[in-house]
Amino acid sequence: MNFEEILTYEYSKKTTDAIVAYIGEDKKRYKQLMQFFLNADPRLCQCAAWSVSLAGIAQPQLVNGYFSALIDKLKQPGQHAAVYRNILRLFEAIEIPEKYHVLLIDQCFKIIADPSQAVAVVAFAISVATKLCLPFVELKNELRLLLLELTAHPQKPAIKVRVRRAMKVL
Repeated sequence: MNFEEILTYEYSKKTTDAIVAYIGEDKKRYKQLMQFFLNADPRLCQCAAWSVSLAGIAQPQLVNGYFSALIDKLKQPGQHAAVYRNILRLFEAIEIPEKYHVLLIDQCFKIIADPSQAVAVVAFAISVATKLCLPFVELKNELRLLLLELTAHPQKPAIKVRVRRAMKVL
């Protein structure tokens, strides 16, 4: 399958599902897709993000070895919101090795506090941060304060729902 051609000319839910089905459990195919996501021009990266996320959610073992690269991508400013959103969607759905928790929590806190971030990106960051902060009392308290500060201003329904869920869990 020629990912570059498909992602350039036929980007849709149908083709995303076809890419995910083609990858299946094949690590080599996922690696090939991941190369487009991590190294391609911004448009190809944006288009590959959805497939990377859905394939990783369907087969979490494929993501092993990419946690550092995904967190680094999450830290890069100027990415399309789809890139951030799909990385966070993936992290929300799979188990994250403990050695990445601190880096990811820090990045989620930055995203939540950034008023320029897209609503869906903030919503997924809230869910990921909540999931990762649960074992740490001091981080749970810090997240509660951040969420209270966030809700001090008018928010979209997606953020209100995620904050409400997070507060119940925390």
